[in-house]
Amino acid sequence: MTDVLILGGTGWLSGRIARAWLDAGASVTCVARGGRPGPVGAELVIADRDDTGALDPLASRDWDEVVDISSRPAHVVSAVGALAGAARHWTYLSSLSVYARSDEIGPDESAELLIPTAPGDEPDYGRDKVACEEAVRAALGDRAAIVRPGLIVGPGDPTDRFGYWVSRFALAGEGPVLVPDADARLAEVIDVDDLVDFVVAAAQRGWMGTANAIGDVIPLQDVLDLAREAAGHTGATVVAADDWLVEHEVAHWAGPRSLPLWLPADMPGFMTHRNDRFRAAGGVLRPLRETLERTLSDERERGLDRDRRAGLSREDELALIAELT
Repeated sequence: MTDVLILGGTGWLSGRIARAWLDAGASVTCVARGGRPGPVGAELVIADRDDTGALDPLASRDWDEVVDISSRPAHVVSAVGALAGAARHWTYLSSLSVYARSDEIGPDESAELLIPTAPGDEPDYGRDKVACEEAVRAALGDRAAIVRPGLIVGPGDPTDRFGYWVSRFALAGEGPVLVPDADARLAEVIDVDDLVDFVVAAAQRGWMGTANAIGDVIPLQDVLDLAREAAGHTGATVVAADDWLVEHEVAHWAGPRSLPLWLPADMPGFMTHRNDRFRAAGGVLRPLRETLERTLSDERERGLDRDRRAGLSREDELALIAELT
């Protein structure tokens, strides 16, 4: 039986990875601080990675696969220090945020990276991920897979970004929906379960290397159109210009009072990363319409009118539409 150690396993992505390994017949051990249950069928070890030596007891076992998603360099350095010698294969979930430039169109894995953080530096997500990658490579060498996802979407997404659009179109029904000017804007996403399938299958094959795990580049307008179609929206779409949205304190990309996936015009390369290596390594992408339908089903279960971590409230949106029109 394959012995898999998930450093995490109780969150959205790590939990789905643990579940996929269980479904594949593996023996799965998850390490987390507690407070949330582990996947049914997995062993849950309670440990705080802030504590020195927290993972040392796990080094006495041999692991066919270790998976880590942490963005804290100190955690990753400690993990590889304790467990690298006990791991046959290691998968580190990094991020496309490691790349230094957002104005370069179509970068691949060889593109310039951010300068990694050093101990004592202020936290910085992208730079921290670079430091984590370096620690994994230094300790594991050719036993490591570095997977760099971009915008991960689908059922259960805690960020509320991608789900905003299909949810909002469904909530609006015959009413209007405020959208950004999507001309020349692009999008690039990956369904969470396509990412999970790749992580598990790549480890089963012993794949090593670095890959951008992301979907194909598509026009943002296509995402909006497909979301509207999946939701059955029949109302008007009210387009707002960039300057108007900024003047009215509507944020880009994510977070409260934002229009998710809308990016500043000076970031043309942010959602154009190449995924050739991911596909060559066996990565498979389901149709975007399928992901939108899966997301809508999840959004309906969670409540279309719930408070969200990203997007506009319906009240704010209608007020903006009234002012614009």
